[in-house]
Amino acid sequence: MVLIRAGRATRRAFVAGSLLASTGASIWPASAAADMKYPGRPIRIILPFGTGGVADLTTRLVVDKLGLKLGQRFLVENVPGPGGTAAARATLQAHPDGYTITMFTSSTAISVPLFKKLGFDPLKDFVPISSIGFFDPVFVANPGSAFKSMADFLKAAHDKPGTLNVGTINVGSMQHLSAELLKSMSGANFVIIPFRTPPEAVQALLRNDIQMVIDFPTALHAALAEHKLRPVAATGPVSARALGGLPTVAEAGVPGYEVESWNALYAPAGTAGEYIEALNGALQEVLADPEIRRRAAELGIETRGETPAETDARMHADIAKWAKVIAHANVPQQ
Repeated sequence: MVLIRAGRATRRAFVAGSLLASTGASIWPASAAADMKYPGRPIRIILPFGTGGVADLTTRLVVDKLGLKLGQRFLVENVPGPGGTAAARATLQAHPDGYTITMFTSSTAISVPLFKKLGFDPLKDFVPISSIGFFDPVFVANPGSAFKSMADFLKAAHDKPGTLNVGTINVGSMQHLSAELLKSMSGANFVIIPFRTPPEAVQALLRNDIQMVIDFPTALHAALAEHKLRPVAATGPVSARALGGLPTVAEAGVPGYEVESWNALYAPAGTAGEYIEALNGALQEVLADPEIRRRAAELGIETRGETPAETDARMHADIAKWAKVIAHANVPQQ
């Protein structure tokens, strides 16, 4: 009896299996059939930055947890280069199979109109997975100066046009373009002076050679911790909680001013949609983890995930926004 039942069960299984095999294409996506247990091996993340920076540290923090959730390791590979070109090309050289991804940032959006030949198109050659984190520049002043708020600075710039200076890093950087955006939106007439490094700009500020500096809190961390700088305004859409609820530039009298820096993971175009969904779903959970959020906040990052469509819309909007700023400020293409 056992043998007879087993035989019938085997025949039923064979018939069912044959039916599935004949109709499988209509039930399962081809890519899922090829790799039912994605991810089935380690995933490479090629970063366009060197080791030890905010993007590198944040990525490693997030993917450690992401790897535990998905049951696979994430191998972070640092490939720095102008405009993120080297990392993007390295990613495109791999098959779009979900096992090689990269990071784009708000600086990528700036690079599209800034570079004559970028070497890749983030809108056509890649598909978004999700944002990871947001971190905004801040304006700071010398504590001994009369500028206790952005409103103070803008009033002085209007009263004495061309006499006040704002320090940033290199021309075409987000910091530089954020200062250009402030100049155009406020109508204030001040001079923007680029420096090679944040410390050089800070030293110029402490010598009173310039009256304001804009940079990321992480770049200004040491001087801020020693109270050598006075935070004046946050550039993002909300007050800077990490700096004691610092008012935004918009709240200081420039309605509509907003500069929000972000980073996000992208995959080569052609990567299966179910792989993107798998990574996005796991990322949403990891980025909402209280411990991850706490540790990222220590780096000045607010972890926040988005749908692929939201990340795509953000990239499109930022490319258009910074293209206008670059054109208005007559920033030469690189």
